[in-house]
Amino acid sequence: MEKQNVKESGSVQSIYRALSILECLGESDDGLTLKDIAAQVSLPPSSAHRILTTLQRQRFVRFDPASMCWSVGVQAFLVGNAFARSRDMVTIAIPFMRRLMLASGETVNFFTLDGSEVVCMAQVQSQQMVRAISRPGGGAEMHRSAAGKMILAHMSAEEVAAIIERKGMTRYTTHTITTLDALTQELALIRQRGFSVDNEEFALGLRCIAAPIYDETGSVHAAVSIAGPSSRITEARTQAMGELVEICAKGITVEFGGSPKVKKITSREINHLPR
Repeated sequence: MEKQNVKESGSVQSIYRALSILECLGESDDGLTLKDIAAQVSLPPSSAHRILTTLQRQRFVRFDPASMCWSVGVQAFLVGNAFARSRDMVTIAIPFMRRLMLASGETVNFFTLDGSEVVCMAQVQSQQMVRAISRPGGGAEMHRSAAGKMILAHMSAEEVAAIIERKGMTRYTTHTITTLDALTQELALIRQRGFSVDNEEFALGLRCIAAPIYDETGSVHAAVSIAGPSSRITEARTQAMGELVEICAKGITVEFGGSPKVKKITSREINHLPR
């Protein structure tokens, strides 16, 4: 979690500290102790505890006496859910994502750009026993994800370089792209092909394919992707699966009123493409 310098005093500083604690808890799956929270947000335990008890009264956090851990409360979920409802593109995308899941057999994710990374805003899980799941709300570095590379492919060279300079290019597997020159070549291929591929670049045995969603200005700040084991999303099936994802993305673009204009894609068409 990135820290910011806050010089304001009084209520503004208190709000910042409370939000920092909520952000900290939101990144933990199992909850955090008071000591852990205080350390992560750089506050004395007494100050962190006062804020936590205030948030607890409003149900933004909850405390488990058995584990002595704090975690996100129901009110934080309700506020976050209100944001999700306001994202019209996500609401529009869900029916297309369900059809793509049935057509491809794989988990479908909807990613949006958030600063220098992409964030999973919605997901339709595969019905397969073995499936790939990335938690909604989780972020991903752009150089190693199919959705991230797709959005990068629609940015200027200067914008791409700025993001890479800011975030770096961490190597996760032997397939991860770790130089700006190699990434630039990959982005050119993506623009030519129409879809992007995470070819086991984040985790060995996992392959993802993404396509762009255009907004009303013709910009790409979102992408839809499928993710699954490379034993099912094989290299031989990449083209056919990429076409499925493209059709889903184009359908969302049309329904959202995005540009460039593409022809309407029906559910019958998406369900009858080759698997």
